[in-house]
Amino acid sequence: MSEVTVVIPARWASTRFPGKPLVALRGKPLVQHVWERANRAKRVGRVIVATDDMRIAEAAFAFGAEVALTSPKHPTGTDRLAEVAGKLKSAALILNVQGDEPDIAPSTIDRLVRALQDDPALGMVTAASPVAGPADVRNPHVVKVVTDLAGRALYFSRSVIPHDRDGHRGIRYLRHQGIYGYRREVLLAFVKWKPTPLEQAEKLEQLRALEHGIAIGVIVVRRGSVGVDVPGDVVKAERALRK
Repeated sequence: MSEVTVVIPARWASTRFPGKPLVALRGKPLVQHVWERANRAKRVGRVIVATDDMRIAEAAFAFGAEVALTSPKHPTGTDRLAEVAGKLKSAALILNVQGDEPDIAPSTIDRLVRALQDDPALGMVTAASPVAGPADVRNPHVVKVVTDLAGRALYFSRSVIPHDRDGHRGIRYLRHQGIYGYRREVLLAFVKWKPTPLEQAEKLEQLRALEHGIAIGVIVVRRGSVGVDVPGDVVKAERALRK
């Protein structure tokens, strides 16, 4: 457990929802719900909130979190994650748990850790869940993933994948969930690589890893967590937490 660290990137300046990590959900800041879920995972030794904003840092200190203050210049949460990972010499496995998914299942976190521990060939792991319906299959905002027979990612896309040419029923469409586990050395290498052609075309950062030959394991869960992207998602998230 001591080798496994969860990092929760949390920034104030969200374009669509400024101050999102501190929005109140059932009497607690959004990021606190995520932190509490991560701490319930059995295979995690350490949970850190990574932020560049003192308002978030002070709130996290208040509910008992370990906080890492990071540079405000990071273009992505992965870069923020890597800054923290660079200082964690003893952490072999780093998990990026999004700070806007308050009902993330601790069991999902544990399954990602176990996948990395059980298969040394995996450089990364992520999660996916069955797509809810045909509308989501066609929705470019819903990222799909296809895997090989061993459960490793073949490709991620905003398009409909796989393409069911003959209309067979029973095709499984998987919706990618934005949680990642990395081997520390893979994460530190990843952020040094330039954006790759497929990544730029799809606007999907994880394709950079595939284009560099990194094996990504995909854990399929029954349902994905509810994300808070815009203010209108708060009611949906509170409903999920009540369940």
